[in-house]
Amino acid sequence: MGKAAGSGLLFAGIILFIMGAVLKWDLIDWLIDITGLLLIVIGVILAIVGIVQMMSGGKSGSSDY
Repeated sequence: MGKAAGSGLLFAGIILFIMGAVLKWDLIDWLIDITGLLLIVIGVILAIVGIVQMMSGGKSGSSDY
């Protein structure tokens, strides 16, 4: 803690205050719900793109050899 003087302690205090406020406020549940929804949407988009690429034939795959 010797090197964490002045601005370092101020920064740590602000971070701890923000983390405590987020934990007390029900923001965590909302963030988890939004993150889960985003992961589902991204997964569906990637699956659709993968299916389209599989069905379109492997034009780049045949030129590799």
